[in-house]
Amino acid sequence: MSLTHAERDLLDQAQDLARNIVTPNVARWERERRIDHEGFRAAVDLGLTRLQVPVAHGGLGMSFHCKARLADVLGAADFGFTMSLINTQNVAVKLAMDAPPEIAARYVPDLMAGRRWGCTALTEPQAGSDFSAITMHARRVPGGWRLDGAKAWISNAALADVVVMYAQTEPGSAGKGIAGFVIDGRREGFIREPAFALGGQHTIGTGGFRLEGYIARDEEMIQPIGQAFKSAMGSINGARTYIAAMSCGMVGEALRVVSEFGEQRKSFGKPLADHQGWRWRLAEASAELAACRLMVDQAAEMIDRKEDAQLVAAQAKLLATRMADRQLPVLAQAMGAEGLREHYPFARHLIGARVAGFVDGSTEMLLERICAVMRGPSLARSGSAGR
Repeated sequence: MSLTHAERDLLDQAQDLARNIVTPNVARWERERRIDHEGFRAAVDLGLTRLQVPVAHGGLGMSFHCKARLADVLGAADFGFTMSLINTQNVAVKLAMDAPPEIAARYVPDLMAGRRWGCTALTEPQAGSDFSAITMHARRVPGGWRLDGAKAWISNAALADVVVMYAQTEPGSAGKGIAGFVIDGRREGFIREPAFALGGQHTIGTGGFRLEGYIARDEEMIQPIGQAFKSAMGSINGARTYIAAMSCGMVGEALRVVSEFGEQRKSFGKPLADHQGWRWRLAEASAELAACRLMVDQAAEMIDRKEDAQLVAAQAKLLATRMADRQLPVLAQAMGAEGLREHYPFARHLIGARVAGFVDGSTEMLLERICAVMRGPSLARSGSAGR
């Protein structure tokens, strides 16, 4: 599936955003341990928060393939910034597609305009990859549902106040009792926890929140009991694909930086690029990167065609994150001590690669998912997912 002219033009503009705004400022954002606002505002102005939102809701209605390419382009600058932006866009799309019209009208315009931030909340303090084990409890009350419990390790939770959240309505029923709700962080009963202090990638805004007696109205259940688990699992395929694309973007940028450095830096009287052993490191990274990008394209095209992409999405994320884990240290070593300077991407990309290996299915879980799909559909349906 080829990109449209409008999609290619948008990606060119996103490339400028990554190079001219995110890359020069991301080290400062990390030092300040915050989600950035400057880059987000510029992304909103380009229409990136409207990317996949249907045209009928004021969005651009572009393809998932374009979204995957966008993840690659922006991931080259910073994993955290890209995750944060995509999460808000994801919530706008979800509400536009699944929420009742009055709920979509309440939140989607603000999300697209950058007036509010969005996040999706599956993971809990005691339930990560095993999504069916969540304990956030939804209890029926007149006119709606009372929600009590906690979510943790949520991208954008430091700022987001429009939340697509999953809760258990029938304890002990595993995935069968899970429902999806839209939660308004400005309402009574929503308690935001302090943002997590991490070793890096604070631009994701990772954190959590508690709900204590929060009341969600009937119309704010946007994924009904019996369908929410399947819907959330379906969205995981897309997430795994764009995480793989972001991993490719990080390696691609590291390769670009090292290639330029190798032409300029001399060693033993000649440029580094003239040393065979040094060149071979880059050649191997380039070959692995090309293969992983082909897998991402395949998964993205299957998602756009509404085909079952769970196997190829899992394979793409497994191989792309492993490639990033392996090649980023190699490329950093090719820079020598110079690569330790803050304005180069190696340190933040190394941490970004570690985060990529955890979110939306750990490496170990992906291996099980691949095995299950290969063995048959009944085993594949019984799996779980983490965010």
